[in-house]
Amino acid sequence: MGQNMKTIDALNMNYRDLNNLISETAEVDKNITLGNVYGQRYIGRGLPKKVKIKIYGTPGNDMAAYMDGAELEIFGNAQDAVGNTMNDGKIIVHGSCGDTAGYSMRGGEIYVEGNVGYRVGIHMKEYREMKPIIVAGGKAGDFLGEYMAGGAIILLGMNLKKDEDLTGRFCGTGMHGGTIYLNGKTEKYKLGKEAVKVKLDETDITFLKKHIDLYSKYFKKDLTALKPELFVKYCAVNKNPYKNMYCRY
Repeated sequence: MGQNMKTIDALNMNYRDLNNLISETAEVDKNITLGNVYGQRYIGRGLPKKVKIKIYGTPGNDMAAYMDGAELEIFGNAQDAVGNTMNDGKIIVHGSCGDTAGYSMRGGEIYVEGNVGYRVGIHMKEYREMKPIIVAGGKAGDFLGEYMAGGAIILLGMNLKKDEDLTGRFCGTGMHGGTIYLNGKTEKYKLGKEAVKVKLDETDITFLKKHIDLYSKYFKKDLTALKPELFVKYCAVNKNPYKNMYCRY
């Protein structure tokens, strides 16, 4: 596993003890492997740059909360609120994610091989060079990009059955920034009134190609059949729809 690799067996370990051990270990070893992870919460919370963790099992809620530059690779599914308010870093999930992935995410990237649940990307935001990105290989549940204020969500829509929809209802509800890219059409009734379809430009196509290529690299998939120019782009109708609730003009 390499000279500087530390392995931690998380079997039956309390989540507080596990996270304290990860923090202590990360002071010395920047490459850590966790085995037998079964639902422990907050793994990777607040971890800084240069720390890389491979996780075998199913991490619990709020994995990578407030993470600040580390890289987590999960060989299994992840539960709810992955990347909650994370500032920077990378999360690679060799499986699917639960609800609210990327909640209030402020930077960094999340790549999910399979599907994602409800309210993914809720309250995502960006500032200057900080632009959070979520890429999922399958479908998403209701309220994708709800109250989204920045960043980008990409749904690749792969391996869906004929009766499966790419997104659930209320996609982009309350959206006032950021971009949602879908590899397929979504019925108008499923869109929030704040989201509007806009035309792709060359910048979008370059952006999509970059992240499709990264997805292909991380999960070792041939995605040459995916055509970025055929994706559908949704943006906010109004960049500041709630200004009258807080300011007088």
